[in-house]
Amino acid sequence: MLVRVSSNRDPEPLALDAFERLASFVLRMEEAPDAVELSVALVGTDEIASLNEAYRGVEGPTDVLSFGCDEPCAVASDEPVAIGDVVIAPEVALRQAAELGGTVEDELDLLVVHGVLHLLGYDHEADDDAAVMQARERVLLAAWADAGR
Repeated sequence: MLVRVSSNRDPEPLALDAFERLASFVLRMEEAPDAVELSVALVGTDEIASLNEAYRGVEGPTDVLSFGCDEPCAVASDEPVAIGDVVIAPEVALRQAAELGGTVEDELDLLVVHGVLHLLGYDHEADDDAAVMQARERVLLAAWADAGR
């Protein structure tokens, strides 16, 4: 499994390797094939707002967006298959953590898990699907905490 984490925020105060470890953990827990690749990008509120409007038709910033690959690209047999990209806005996560009374670390962990689950086929369009996705998020976050992060 290959997880690439990038940031266009300069300077980046967050430890990017923590996002890589968590996304890899989710892939393993979800029994994704070893030969998959995804990226996680940390962006500012202006960029996520632009992406939110362009791809979802919703004005303003959101916390996380996932962009799954429509069809995996042909790759050499020794290269991983890209499954998509997760885009996270840490400033939005910080606001949400303050509003909900949680830590920004917990909020960011939730956003990574949520984004990766979307790439693996989970969604929350229907209430039943949302309940399944939220339950899986809780299980994965508890397992992550038990694993010592």
